[in-house]
Amino acid sequence: MSAEAGPAMNGGSDEHIRRVRLPADRRTPAAARALVRSVLAEADLHELLNEALLLTTELTTNAVEHARTELDIEVEADPAGLTVTVTDFASGPVDELLVGVRNTTSDITEVAERGRGLLLVDHFASRWGTTYLPTGKGVWFRLDRPGVGAATRPAGMTPATPADADGGTPSAAAMSELMQTNPDPYADDPLPEFAAGLLTRVAEMVGAAGGVVRLDRGDGQGSQVLARYGRQPREGNELLRVPLAVHRPYAGELELDAAPSAYARPLAVLAGERLSLHLENDRLRRADVRRSAWLTFLAEASELLAQSLDVELTMALVPQLVVPRLGQWCAVHTTDEWGRLRLAAASHADEALLPQLHRVLQETGPDSIQARLREASRSAAQVPLGAPMEGFAVPLIARGQRLGTLAVGRHQRHRHDPDEVSVLEDVARRAALAIENARIHAERRRVAQTLQQSLLPPVLPVVEGIGFAAEYVPTGDEAEVGGDFYDVVPLPDGRWLVVIGDVSGKGVQAAAVTGLVRDVIRVLVGDGKPLPEVLGRLNETLVERGGGRYCTLALAAVGPGDGDQLDVSLHLAGHDRPVLLHGGGGAGFVGTGGTALGLLDAIATPTAEIALKPGDALIFYTDGVTERRRGRELFGTDRLRESAAPLAGYSADVVAARLRATAIAFSVEPPRDDIAVLVLRNDAL
Repeated sequence: MSAEAGPAMNGGSDEHIRRVRLPADRRTPAAARALVRSVLAEADLHELLNEALLLTTELTTNAVEHARTELDIEVEADPAGLTVTVTDFASGPVDELLVGVRNTTSDITEVAERGRGLLLVDHFASRWGTTYLPTGKGVWFRLDRPGVGAATRPAGMTPATPADADGGTPSAAAMSELMQTNPDPYADDPLPEFAAGLLTRVAEMVGAAGGVVRLDRGDGQGSQVLARYGRQPREGNELLRVPLAVHRPYAGELELDAAPSAYARPLAVLAGERLSLHLENDRLRRADVRRSAWLTFLAEASELLAQSLDVELTMALVPQLVVPRLGQWCAVHTTDEWGRLRLAAASHADEALLPQLHRVLQETGPDSIQARLREASRSAAQVPLGAPMEGFAVPLIARGQRLGTLAVGRHQRHRHDPDEVSVLEDVARRAALAIENARIHAERRRVAQTLQQSLLPPVLPVVEGIGFAAEYVPTGDEAEVGGDFYDVVPLPDGRWLVVIGDVSGKGVQAAAVTGLVRDVIRVLVGDGKPLPEVLGRLNETLVERGGGRYCTLALAAVGPGDGDQLDVSLHLAGHDRPVLLHGGGGAGFVGTGGTALGLLDAIATPTAEIALKPGDALIFYTDGVTERRRGRELFGTDRLRESAAPLAGYSADVVAARLRATAIAFSVEPPRDDIAVLVLRNDAL
């Protein structure tokens, strides 16, 4: 400890001493101020209150921010004044500080270089210094009571130059007001008013004729005036400029038109630091708001992309999401089977420039955008794009597959910041996944449609005197294969076999059973087997196969009868009874239900003989018609019969089409099950 590092205190009953240990917490300065206020009240030293609270705040705040350890606060008051010592427990090298009476320019310069917080201590304290201990460091200050003479001053104390001896130095009230200036926490944008108040106070303290605070938020607007004081600087004046300590993309400075003085720069720097602190808070707050907005944007983008399973629509949606929020233009290129890039969708904030964008994107050459896009696709990395459509490209990669590129043009006024680049890369990942999902779904849909078509006859036979017509509507999920099927097969005896069936379940397994049933029927009837035997053999096959799949069938062998009528031999194996539509009007159900195939070893399939007169028709259908749902209401068999009755006299094609349309129109929802309608009509004149 230096010879002047610690004050010598007079003993006596008039002394008031308080010692307390406080944590390294933001509430510590307030607790220390409360301690000092209570000691001053006990010692009746009210005239020292402002300076004591200000300096206590500075020392404790500095210790909390830099030492980050517990603090020992010691407050001693005597009739001559007050001494406060703040001791921390931070380890580190001993850094000797100049201590002495504050009254020389060299002292002030030294303090300003060491720490602007200590500038206040040096300005207002009668004496101050540091004490170095093995466990830490203490900083103390002494405030003498005004008018205290040498006889009553503690030993070793030297009077300080009065605070107002130099008319240009700031007062304690002005310094306290400067340090306590804070933004309005309830204002929408408190920075302009706060900056104006802070600039006004520091300008008045140093006698500046004018001043300005400039801020560039890095949003493309350039440097803007945040606050202004006084008049414009006169040409030739030497201005005091203090850069603001803020992180990118923020940048700014505080400028004062002030005459040089010992306190001008330290006070300007102190004001700049206070302003920088709140500017940094503003930057972080805006960054949090932007990140929250980006997260919301990405969530909405994911939801929109997930709603479409159409490849072309998904790719057209991506540029609409990007422009103009993330760039002036956007283009999606996909890779074909030969590895070439193909423009799938593009958008521009200015629609008049869209043709120019298309021309630029189609240009070839080593320096073209096409070449840069190929590089991005090949390297699977971000690639910058040069003029005339400046921007950058990111690859579209999903599940390890390179699908193409997403190219984005820069904003009109500024370049993309790191947050925007990250968001764009995230959009590219989500877009690639959505495109890949749409492609997979399209492939599944093509496979399902191909498989479904293979289970249905491409056309129905044309037979003189007999009308055949069919309507088929797959389930609302176009990627699933249904279990409904129908067929018309020639019999060896010259008759025709009408078949309609429904295999339980959906998907590939149901399609496999459907194909099995259809092929077994064709083989057995081709061998001339009677229909009851065909159904029995088919039931044995399904039972032996197992798997829990069963099938309902309606078989109708139709051939010429007496005169113009047609004789129909109807066999039902668990299938709904067909509707007999009379040519003269009226409709009703015919046939007797039997046992579904694949459930039991033995089945019953009663035979019904039906005579179709000219104009009569048999309407076969699957449960996708009768179980079509509207809320809790089903289409039902009664509604089917009622819908068929007015169609008497119409051709088989018209009857099938009208019933299909009626069933679909019953509900706004897509079909939950396949809908199949097969009509057999006596077309004899």
